[in-house]
Amino acid sequence: MESLADVDEVVHTPTQEFVESTNVYEFMREYGMEDYDELIARTTGDVEGVEESGVDWFWDEMVDYLDIEFYEGYDEVRDDSDGPQFTDWYPGGEINIAHNTLDRHADPESETRNKVACIWEGEDGDIREITYHELARQSNKVANALEERGVGTGDTVGLYMPMIPEVISILYGCFKVGAIAVPIFSGFGVDATATRIEDSECSVMFTGDGFYRRGSEVTLKGAADEAIEEAGHVEHTIVYDRFGSEADAESDTTGDSGTEASIPWNDDRDEWWDDAVETADDEYETKELPSDQEAMLLYSSGTTGRPKGIVHTHAGVLAQCAKEIYFGFDHKDHDRFFWVSDIGWMMGPWTLIGNQHFGGTVFMYEGAPDYPEPDRFWEMIDRHGLTVFGISPTAIRALRKQGDHWVEGHDLSTLRLLGSTGEPWDPESWQWFHENVGGGDAPIINISGGTEICGCFLMPMPIQDLKPCTLGGPGLGMNIDIVDHNGESIADTHERGFLVARDSCPSMTKSLWEGDERYLEEYWSNWDDLWDHGDWAQKDEDGFWFLHGRADDALNVAGRKVGPAEVEGALIEHPDVNQAAAVGAPDDTTGTAVVTYVVTEDGVEETDELRDELRAQVGEELGKPFRPREVLFVDEFPKTQSGKIIRRAIEATYTGEDLGDMSSIENPDALDEIDAAR
Repeated sequence: MESLADVDEVVHTPTQEFVESTNVYEFMREYGMEDYDELIARTTGDVEGVEESGVDWFWDEMVDYLDIEFYEGYDEVRDDSDGPQFTDWYPGGEINIAHNTLDRHADPESETRNKVACIWEGEDGDIREITYHELARQSNKVANALEERGVGTGDTVGLYMPMIPEVISILYGCFKVGAIAVPIFSGFGVDATATRIEDSECSVMFTGDGFYRRGSEVTLKGAADEAIEEAGHVEHTIVYDRFGSEADAESDTTGDSGTEASIPWNDDRDEWWDDAVETADDEYETKELPSDQEAMLLYSSGTTGRPKGIVHTHAGVLAQCAKEIYFGFDHKDHDRFFWVSDIGWMMGPWTLIGNQHFGGTVFMYEGAPDYPEPDRFWEMIDRHGLTVFGISPTAIRALRKQGDHWVEGHDLSTLRLLGSTGEPWDPESWQWFHENVGGGDAPIINISGGTEICGCFLMPMPIQDLKPCTLGGPGLGMNIDIVDHNGESIADTHERGFLVARDSCPSMTKSLWEGDERYLEEYWSNWDDLWDHGDWAQKDEDGFWFLHGRADDALNVAGRKVGPAEVEGALIEHPDVNQAAAVGAPDDTTGTAVVTYVVTEDGVEETDELRDELRAQVGEELGKPFRPREVLFVDEFPKTQSGKIIRRAIEATYTGEDLGDMSSIENPDALDEIDAAR
């Protein structure tokens, strides 16, 4: 990543008028907080002499402040008698996410009953608007369909779905019956999908015939069938008809079921959405569930081994998502919130739960960001009057590469806030996003947390000044620190260290689905009672926090360590470089050598002279030991659905080692690129 010297200038200062209009300012005023530092101190720890402070006070206060409705009140904010690793939040309470995000907004007496809950646009230009009343009716149908197929509290249900509005009703239908939703990224192949089905043991799977991507039909049903065959467990597959496959099948009389010519079909297991869901009763009484009842099982791929099953509860995930949308993204009733995501990535459920808790409107898009032209996002922001827009740095780098003129033709003045997550920024792309998309006025709420908390450890507040690439500081109610190898705090020394959590939060995974042993080993084994998040972090002299990539990715060259993101940042500063990746390779002299891969800007010639310039630039910025042994040219990198470059796949391809778990890769063909690097 960038060095702090590159990001030392404050480039965004909100106006006083904007500050005073924000939800977080109103909260500070109500509790007599003078500034951001006091806000963080009061919400993340006990402040001497101040009764209204501390993590417990804050999370208790959030229930009333954010209008989180429990059917039965909780006995205490939390029980941490078993340590922070196994904190029980809001014990004794009864709640349901679906009541908060849906039922109360669809009530006949509610002002939001006929408000649009979701605006959806298909890649082919189809547009649908779904009100809270319509969404509630459909979610009730899903709930009844699930119960008719034997699904009840604690049972798992798979969602291997395209990004269409029905994913919302499936998610909330699962919540209503107390089932555990298992979202699976629609871009996963057979093996990755099978792994998640096998681990979660879901008996019902929702899928579709497919979705549109860059003008082509991408089929899902065949991959779903193969994954089920490989994993077992699934007894009912409910198939949504996106392409008109059902009508094609009914007009075809060549097979026993009339579907063979359209998509693969199993009469004993498969049902069309119209037959299974649309025929169900549209009334259902949402279940009242314990606070710690599991709501979602989200999978996070580890560096090695099987994906980790992250367990989220009704009370915990609702409190976290609602808090972040309300304060960090300053929720307003008129907002139209668009985060580029998939239901299989935590940002999908996070967006839905956080916004719809307040009766907000979410925008959902099915397809590619550059189809039919590179201005698709800008066109949709303009056409639908979207107010909040979140995207990964990688996607912005790719769109920036297409040229400013694609943005200039569209009115983006409705945007109030921008968002980003997934990976470190480079300063140039951050500035481009801020100025060209946000008009220099909209703050970039650059957040970092993870699937493990379905939320953020770090996130700026919209009242803060911003430097390029900063993550602001700790989120509200998040007791975060930077420590050295001994677990001692070094945040105020401004040195780089390990990002840790000193306390639990309501949305922190209860454990891992496979059991406590791996959970404790992954997150709690390095220091006593400290959650190790695995990121390099640093707080500068002005109080701005930055991340420097994964600590476990550090390259140890002749006894000196450097983060790959630092090498990549040095390379990206060269005007001819669009993207970069750095990995380690065995070296007889230094133990580890730095090997780099570069995607150049359009029209740049890949020459030995450019290689020498790039090696010299890294050496000048980071020191001679870190000059790359090799600079290789490629056209694309293997990435996750959230836009992160998968360095371990690049490193394993270079060294010829086993690739391990590649379930998170969105573009497997990119591995061939790496193998044939120039």
